[in-house]
This record gives sequence, C-alpha cells and structure tokens, in this order.
Amino acid sequence: MITGAFALLLLTISLLQPLARRLGLAPSVLLATVGTLIGILAIYLRYTAETNVFNAIADVFINPPLDSEMILYIFLPILLFQTALTLDVRRIMEDAGPILVMAIVAVFVATVLIGFALYPLALLFSLTNISLVACLLLGSIVATTDPVAVVAIFRDIGAPARLGRIVEGESLLNDAAAIVIFVILVHILTGQQALSVNEAAIAFFRSLAGGFIVGALLGRIAVSLLPVMRDIPLAQVTLSLALPYGTYVLSDQFADVSAVVAVVCAGTVFNFYGPARIQPANWQFLHAVWEQISFWAASLIFLLSAILIPRFVEGFTPVDILLLLVVIIAALAARAVVIFGLLPVLSIFRMGQSINNKFKTVILWGGMRGAVTLTLALSVSEHAALSEEVSVFVTKLATGFVLFTLLVYGTSLKPLIRLLGLNQLNPRDEAFRTQFQALSLSDVRHGLESAAKEYHIGPHATAQVLNEYEDRAGAAAAETNKLEELKDWDRVRIGLIALADREQQLVLEHFHEKTISGRSVSRFLTLTGRTGDLTRSDGRSGYNKATRQPLKFDFSFRLAQALQRRLRITRPLAIRLADRFEFLLIYRILADELIEFSNEDIRPLLGDRVGDILHDTLAIRQDETLQAIDALRLQYPDYADALEEQFLRKAGVRLEETAYDDAKAQMLIGTELHRDLLRDVERARRACNTRPKLDLGLKTRELVNAHPLFADLPAKQKKAIRRMMRPQFATPGEKLIRKGDRGDAAYFIASGAVEVRTPTHAVRLGRGDVFGEIALMTGGRRSADVVALGYCQLLSLGAQDFKDLMKQHEDLREHVGALARKRQFMNTDDDTTEIEDPVVPFFADIVPREHEETQTTGSEEPIPDATPETAGSDETTGSNETAESAEERSAPPEASEPETACEAGDDAEPGETAGEASRQKMETA
Repeated sequence: MITGAFALLLLTISLLQPLARRLGLAPSVLLATVGTLIGILAIYLRYTAETNVFNAIADVFINPPLDSEMILYIFLPILLFQTALTLDVRRIMEDAGPILVMAIVAVFVATVLIGFALYPLALLFSLTNISLVACLLLGSIVATTDPVAVVAIFRDIGAPARLGRIVEGESLLNDAAAIVIFVILVHILTGQQALSVNEAAIAFFRSLAGGFIVGALLGRIAVSLLPVMRDIPLAQVTLSLALPYGTYVLSDQFADVSAVVAVVCAGTVFNFYGPARIQPANWQFLHAVWEQISFWAASLIFLLSAILIPRFVEGFTPVDILLLLVVIIAALAARAVVIFGLLPVLSIFRMGQSINNKFKTVILWGGMRGAVTLTLALSVSEHAALSEEVSVFVTKLATGFVLFTLLVYGTSLKPLIRLLGLNQLNPRDEAFRTQFQALSLSDVRHGLESAAKEYHIGPHATAQVLNEYEDRAGAAAAETNKLEELKDWDRVRIGLIALADREQQLVLEHFHEKTISGRSVSRFLTLTGRTGDLTRSDGRSGYNKATRQPLKFDFSFRLAQALQRRLRITRPLAIRLADRFEFLLIYRILADELIEFSNEDIRPLLGDRVGDILHDTLAIRQDETLQAIDALRLQYPDYADALEEQFLRKAGVRLEETAYDDAKAQMLIGTELHRDLLRDVERARRACNTRPKLDLGLKTRELVNAHPLFADLPAKQKKAIRRMMRPQFATPGEKLIRKGDRGDAAYFIASGAVEVRTPTHAVRLGRGDVFGEIALMTGGRRSADVVALGYCQLLSLGAQDFKDLMKQHEDLREHVGALARKRQFMNTDDDTTEIEDPVVPFFADIVPREHEETQTTGSEEPIPDATPETAGSDETTGSNETAESAEERSAPPEASEPETACEAGDDAEPGETAGEASRQKMETA
C-alpha cells in the first residue's frame, strides 16, 4: 500500500504542473489545495460506514509512515543544497547586507512581534498553559518564507535579477535562523535548558558559526574528490548527493551546530569551486539531475505536509480565528518594517542598492509560508515533552497561517503585479521590441523565399506564406518610429544591455568549448551579470564602471602583495598575477567579439549614430585592456606568450573534437574509432589545461646580482647585501612613497620604471636607479611622491640597514650621495627652500659637503653642475648617459601606458586609493 500511495502522489504531482500553468497559479498553491483535499478524502474514506475497501490506503495518508524528523532528514538537505547550487555566489556577496537583514533580522523581528502580539490575547482568553515562550515559538515557526512563487514571477516579468537573488538568499538563511531559534525555544519550553537572553544569543551565533565552519570544511573535501572521478559523471552526481546528507547528519547529531547552515555552506562551496574541477558537460549534467531531484523533494514535502492539514486544523474555534488574524497582521507588519524601514537604511549607507517601492510591495505580499513551516508544526505535534495545549495552539495557528498565505497571497500575487503595472514593457523595451521584430520578420521572409526555391515549393503556397510575413513585418515597421522618438541615451542603454547579455552568452560558449577554464568562468559570469545590472540602472556610466572594475587590483591581490612584502610569501601573489594574465587575455578576446557583434547586429537595429557610440565605448574598453596586458607583457613576455599558446592549443583541441563528432554524426567513422580518437583528444586537453607557472623573479640573489649598482662588488659583499635587502613587487599606479611622510626605507629598482612627482615637474627613474634615499640621508621628510609606472621589481632597504650599507661601502656611499644631492634639488620647488629636518650626523660628511659645493657655484647653476657628477650616476647603469637619456632608458613609452589607462578611467582614483590604503598598513608612519 505504501508503494501504491507513493505512486499516486507522483502521479498527482505530474498532473498538477500543467494545470498550474494553465490556471496561472504557483504550483505550491495547487499542491497545498490538492494535498488538503486528499487528507479530507482519506479521513472520510477511513471513517465512513459505507465501505471498508479504502481503509488500508486511507490509513497511509492519515498516519503516514514518515514523522517530522524523517521528513526533515529526507527532504530538507536536498532542497537546501539544490538552492545553494543555483546561486551566483559572487553576486550574492554584493547584496549580502539586504540578504542578511531579510534573513536574520526579519526572523527576529517576526518572532518577537508575533510572540508579543499573541501573548496578551492568550492571557485575555485564559490560555493558562500558553506562555510567552510558546508564543515566541509559534513566531519562529511562521517566520520562514517560501520564495518559489515570487522568484518565478520576477523572472516572468523581467524584474532585476538581484531581486530574485535577495529573495532566494533570504529563504536559505531564514530557514537556518528560524530553525535555530525554534530549537532553542523548544529546549527552554521543555525545561531541557534554562537560558538567559545573553546565553540564548550566544547559543544562536555559535550554532550559525559552527554550521559555516563544518559546511565549508566538508564542501572543500567533496570538491577535492571530484577530480578522482573526472570522467564518471554518475559518480560525481552520487558524491554531490552524499554531501548534503552527510553534512546534515554530522552537524545535527555530532557537531551540535546548525545543520541547515552547514548544508547551505557546503552547497555554496561546492558551487563555487566545483566547475573548475569537472568538465562543463558533466557540470551541466549534475545540475540537471539535481533540478529533477529537487523538484520531487519540494513537491513531495509540500504534498505530504498538506495532507496533514485537516488533522491540524480540526476543532478550529472563533478564538482560534481571532488569534490567526493577529498572527497574519503581526507577520505582515514585521515584514513591512524590515522591507520599508530597514532596507532603505542600507541604501543610505551604501550597503546595498535601492529597491523600487513596487518591487518592495511584491516582496512583502509574496512572503508565503510553505513546507518548512508545516514540518516544524508537525514536529511540535509529535513532541512528547510539550503539553497538549501548547501543541494544539502552535499547530493550529501555524497550519492556518500557511493556508492563508498560499490561498490569499498565492492567488492574488499576479493580480497585484498587474495592478502595479509591473507586467508591462516600459516604452524603451516596447520600442526596441518593435524594431527588432520588424528586422527579424524581414530576415525570416527572405529566408523562406530562399527555402521555397531550394525545396521546389509551388508559387501559390510560397506567396501565401510570404505575404503573411510581409504583412507582419510591415505592421511592425510602421511602429518603429517609437524607437526614433527615444532619446539617444535610451537607445545607447538598449545597445549596452544587449552587449552585456551577449557577453554572458559568449562566456558560456567559450566555457562549453573549453577555451575558458572552470576557474575563470564563474568570475566572468559574475562580471557580465553585474555589467547588465549596472547598465540597466545607470546606463553608459554603469557599463563603463562595471567593465573597468576588473582592470583594477582587488583586495585579494593587495592581500597577496602584502604577504609578499611582509612575510616574503610569493606563491599567492604569483597565482593572483597569473589569474590576472589569464583573465585579461580572455577579456580582450571577448571585447573583440563584442565589437564584431555590435557592428553586425546592433548597428542595423539602432542606427549608425548609436552604433558609433557603442563602438567607441567598446574601443576604449579594448584599449584599456590592451594597456593592462602590455604592462604585464613588458615585465613577463615569456609568460604572456605561453598563455596565448595555451589558449590556441585549447581552441585546437576543441576544433579537433568537433571534427571527430561531425564525422561520427555523418557516419564517416564508427563508434570504436570515434572513442579511440576522443581518447587522444582528452589526453591533449589534459596536457593543455595545466596552466604554466609564473616566476615573479623576486629572488633576492638574482635581483642583487642583476642590479647595476652591485654588479661589480665581490661575491662576499653581495651576500652581505642580500641579507639586508627585501624584494618587493609594485603594480602600475601604486604610490610607493608619499610626500611628507617620514622615510623608513630606500628602494633600488631592479626592473620597471617609477616616476618622482613634485607639484612642478616629474622625473622618471628606471632599472639601476635608487629612490627614497634622501629622507634617510637628511633625516627629513619625503620631498616628493613616487608612483610606479608599470610592474616593478624593487629591492627595499630599511633605514638602519641603509646606514650600515653606506658605512661599509665608501664608493657606494659617494655615488648614492651624489644621486641624493641631485635629486634633492630636483624635488625642491624653490631652490631657496631649506631642508625641514637637520642632517643625520652619520651623513654629515656627504650631504653638507656637497651642498656647500653647489652653493659656491652660484644659485643658478646647481643642477647643471650636478649633471657631470651624475653622469657618474652612470655607475647605476654602466654607461656614460646624461640624466635626460637615463630617464628615457629607464622608462620607455610603453611603461607609462598602464598609468594612463588607470587615470583615463572614471574610477582611477578609487583604485589608487585602495593601493594607498594597502601600502599604509605596510609602511611605518
């Protein structure tokens, strides 16, 4: 009978899906309705005196073989894990503020507001066993939301994608928060724990934090096992199915942390790192299987819970109706306080983008409750330690509230959408639709005309079909004046949105062709999604902001740079730099493909003027990308060539695989031969999937030996110098020295170029030069800013080590002193300006003496007189160059391009500020 009942449930689920689509209702609404009817029918058939034929199967539905704990253990891990698999993790982080407010703060607000609203009524109606804790328990149960209907409607009406992410993220985390609060309140109510408010808060956050740790750890272990089963997709799916169940059981039974949070975190980690570990086709297969499993689980848990509704609401009284009304009002008010009260505050503090009030209304009204609420209510009814009055109180009101939200919110949500006008295209989209339809129908007509000739279709039938398309194309063309009525910036926005959508499609195509690694594809998809969102909200400025952002150095890069400087750990920096190389290469290829798409597809649609603007926008993006690539290529040319070679090899492997597949499809080769050829292809793919390693060239021995200043020193002295030096890596636009700061180090340039900037002029320095030594020699403050023009390899020397070095090497001291004297005058805006701080006594025999020599030559002659001495500055380069030629040598034109790209962008200053903030932490004020 159990098997037959299960088959009946699956049949019901399959038939309800097309019915829900036809009626325009959310499937959960129909599932709850039909499940309730099945429960009523089962009770009738079981207790009717007319027949006993259906008693056995009716018993299965009235007393199902699954209790609340089994339902949670079987279905909840699947639902949580599948939702985490579908989330865009990187984009979710952009809306972390709103999601946390909606998920955690909203649960607390709903629990407290509902509990304190019910408790006075419980006292009023003499419900003596209903304490405040019992009322709060009910509030925690009904605080969870089911976002399926709202997310589906948002997709149907073309709402911003971030709204769907916020609602889905809210559902994931508020389940976790509500269940943790539920467990704590049950323990308090049953006397298992006597917790104060502070202890309860600590227990809550301990449970959440522990869930994050356990889930992240198990998720990483599962991801590390994926390559072991690289070519066996069924095994990979099996591993992914074991992960949520193992995580749930381990967290709940052994670690005593939030099992819901652990499963969500494990799914998020698996989603974040998984695509890089398995083939794209296998990842798609895994998603398809999980979508089917999740559909079964969601439908069955809803149907099974709904079947129990008649039993829960039995004996509903007028007092219960009044209490239910209070729950409905309090829950709606709590949600409104969060959506209309707290979310705008986040926007004010730039912790999240603002949300349109119409969409806020939809989110408010879409707060339906579902299977989790019903399952928690079932667990209360089965809890032996709770009094019967508390169990009936909680289960009645929770079940009634779920029914109300499904039957009222669920059926009125789409009419509300129509009332708010969110189902209608805006004028910009409507104009674009008519223009696109006119061009498409015209192309279809020409295609049909060619097809009729090719297939020898009679003229009468051909004319009939062609006339229909001609009439439709003419009607659409008659309305294309709507597009001409739009302002240029509206049409440009339409074009940029099309470019952002096309870029996302190109990324997926490259991923499926395996020319983009799984390690990179998630970042590109996040970028294209963010580009589309910002373009829709801010137009061209939003598009430029989104496309320039990845050219900057993010926090992870700065952190890796700090590790290299402080702890001499170079591997993270090498990985980040290699990632940047690979990203920029693909970014350039995408820009090329977008320019072609714009010229061929968008220009005919939107006109030449808009086409030119889009072309210019893409050309600027392409130039900035090329400048960033050239800066890297200038420093690491061999690695750039290796990456481009790897990309071509990947493309070749893909073309080879396509050729073999086409030959098999055309029956030119057999199955065995095809498999043998694909094995060769797979071996070649594995060989070209290993990214070449990047050597940063930051080994102190090599940098010291290569530096012209130390080239002629004996090996013993070089070894002593190496012990003092610290290698340092600088990025384009990074401010290495700030004017006015105290000097704490001098820098020797091993490769690259920097620029010394004063208010009146700038001096470029290159390989073999020294900067930052003046403040150490004079004891004064930094007299100029020094900015890296490109990627630089530097050797830094602390103040005390610098003094020791100068003491030990007289020739070096004389040479550096001459450079410092010259640079001091170059950095001073006014020749009469005096050094702010006294000269350090140790260098009294260097700087003062040379300063006196310059004074004897007259006030107009100091810099010219210094030039012959610093032609001895050719000790730094090994040649007899003038200062001007040294500048040309040290900073070729290419080296300045990265800085130009940085300054050209609208967001150059924020990027530079990030570099300054990172550097200030590493330098002593």
